[in-house]
Amino acid sequence: MKKITVILLGILIAGSVYAQSGSPKQLQANARTLMQQGDFDNAVKALESARQQDPNSLELLRDLAYANFLKRDFARSIEIGKMMIDRPDADEQSYQVLGMAYKGIASYKEAGKLYRAALKKFPNSGVIYNEYAEMSAMDKDMDQAISLWEKGIEMDASYSSNYYNAAMYYARNQNWIRAILYGEVFLNLESYTGRTAEVKPVLYNAYKNLLAPGMLSALQNAKSSTVFEKDVLASFAKAAASTKEITSVESLTALRTQFLQDWAQEKQKKYPFRLFEHQQSLLKDGLFEAYNYWLFSPAVNADNLKNWENSHPKEAAGFKKFQDSRVFRVPAGQYYFAS
Repeated sequence: MKKITVILLGILIAGSVYAQSGSPKQLQANARTLMQQGDFDNAVKALESARQQDPNSLELLRDLAYANFLKRDFARSIEIGKMMIDRPDADEQSYQVLGMAYKGIASYKEAGKLYRAALKKFPNSGVIYNEYAEMSAMDKDMDQAISLWEKGIEMDASYSSNYYNAAMYYARNQNWIRAILYGEVFLNLESYTGRTAEVKPVLYNAYKNLLAPGMLSALQNAKSSTVFEKDVLASFAKAAASTKEITSVESLTALRTQFLQDWAQEKQKKYPFRLFEHQQSLLKDGLFEAYNYWLFSPAVNADNLKNWENSHPKEAAGFKKFQDSRVFRVPAGQYYFAS
């Protein structure tokens, strides 16, 4: 037993020494591995050793602040974070990490001041808008939170987290059209994560609710709906008039195909919108059905996708190749949701 203890102690000491030796880049890489393993104490030690060799590195300072945040040493993380943002080369992530530490101690007033300062320096930062919005939500100010998520979508149209949070907010508040539009944009920006699996059933449920009796008309008449949303809803209303009740991926695909055909007739030129352009492209290339199975099968019936792929191998392979090769981006200037 004594021999085993000595051996284990030797391994631990060797691992600790290894984590604290080498070049700054090696130490940083070791620290990141240690953080992934949950060994935050040794990660901090490795980063402190790296900073002794390279005291001017912003990246090392940021990693050190983050490691202390993970260690739940929020005071030290804040101390280091303040050092970061005082530097002229402080980047968005520097403000993000310091904000996380403030949120860790529920210091929302200080976090708010930090994010406002960050937005003066980075007025188009989707990251900062999302962090500020999440802090506002933690502070129970949901009006400010959704306003910031919307602004983040407007200013940084391809940053996924603002779409995710806005879609979830609108689903909770029964604004089904925004839940649908933001949810599907999110699923194209971030297609294979845990959040993807979370949003797919939300998207399907939003469609079910949008097409409930009277809902399309109610949203068209809602004061909060923009002109763009009213035009989208009008096209959905036309599509719904010729589509049976939504009970399957097939019926949703039929509805969405009818919608795209109506939208393309006169509204597409008026409102360039990346999501609809993406859907039109998939429809033209014969991949729209596969795309709809990918979107909705997890919520309708988990076996549907596999069954469909088995009976449509060519289309399934084509869609997989497409998904693996494309990068979905939203151009600036396609924000139509300002009241």
